Amino acid sequence: MSVYIHIPFCRSICSYCDFCKIIYDKKFVNRYLDMLEMEIKNRYKGDEVYTIFIGGGTPTSLNYDELKKLLDITLLFKKNNSLEFTVESNVESIDEAKLKLLKEYGVNRISIGVQSFNDSVLKLLRRSHRKKDVLEKIRLVKKYFNNINIDLIYAAYDDIDILKNDLECFLSLGINHISTYSLMIEDHTVLGIENFKNIDEDLDYEMYKYIESILEKNGYRHYEISNYAKKGYESKHNLVYWNNDYYYGFGLSSTSYIDGVRSINVKNLSKYLNGIFVNSEDDESIKMQMDNEVMLGLRKIDGISLSNFKKKFNKDLMSVFDIYDLIRNNYLIRDGDMIYINKKYLYVSNEIIEKIIF
Repeated sequence: MSVYIHIPFCRSICSYCDFCKIIYDKKFVNRYLDMLEMEIKNRYKGDEVYTIFIGGGTPTSLNYDELKKLLDITLLFKKNNSLEFTVESNVESIDEAKLKLLKEYGVNRISIGVQSFNDSVLKLLRRSHRKKDVLEKIRLVKKYFNNINIDLIYAAYDDIDILKNDLECFLSLGINHISTYSLMIEDHTVLGIENFKNIDEDLDYEMYKYIESILEKNGYRHYEISNYAKKGYESKHNLVYWNNDYYYGFGLSSTSYIDGVRSINVKNLSKYLNGIFVNSEDDESIKMQMDNEVMLGLRKIDGISLSNFKKKFNKDLMSVFDIYDLIRNNYLIRDGDMIYINKKYLYVSNEIIEKIIF
């Protein structure tokens, strides 16, 4: 089983962010952590845990004592010896004392919201750090952790040279994992309210292919649409989602998927602090579970195992979904036990998946 824990607090709000978050306010943090502990004690069934991911928000926006209290709560879990334990952080909230504390509690993977090494892009995104801060903090993190991811946003401006420089900076750091995302303009974000426009789609595609090309040339395996890793450094936790396996979600707005039931927690902090944790529960039909298996599994470059699908649902994937035309037209490839999207068409994977499911 896997565990996701949501910490909604941030020291500042980025212009593009549509996640469930609030500005850090000390008067709420300890109450939130108390309720988080109560939720876990009420809902966790003692399963052995293979991955933990603490995200947000910004977990490291908590001060040292608050972060220690959060990590104490994770002692409630029965952890497997090969546990992957990830904590998200932002550049400005990293310091040596917190890194030592994370290491002490068994955290072994750090995911850092870098987003760009270009100061103009960082200013647009309303990030609190600048390039020099990234370089300084990455060196500090590498003193304590080898398994590091950085998030990178591209296509903020119609200038591919910005992306090329960002990737050059990334490669110079010797980090083993990167998640790359084209800037999405979401409603109710600062960029959405200001009517900021996406770049031309052809240029966006050119950037996507450049990322793929330069990272693969440098030994990174493209293992999911937006994710690249050196061998052995793929995110075990995120693969749980893409494999449509079961996981707990604790904290504001988090999702759990257990025994075919998908539950979503409340997004309202006041409700959560009053002990109202779960907002909705959906007992998914077998058809919905199979749809999700395809939708999530085809995000992986390796795709879906036909034998695993059969084992999960006692049905043949190719008898459930009409995919023969997609295979014949080379959008999908069948290679032995695996079905996956032709790499040429990964950029339009959503359109291919829609043809299968809808």
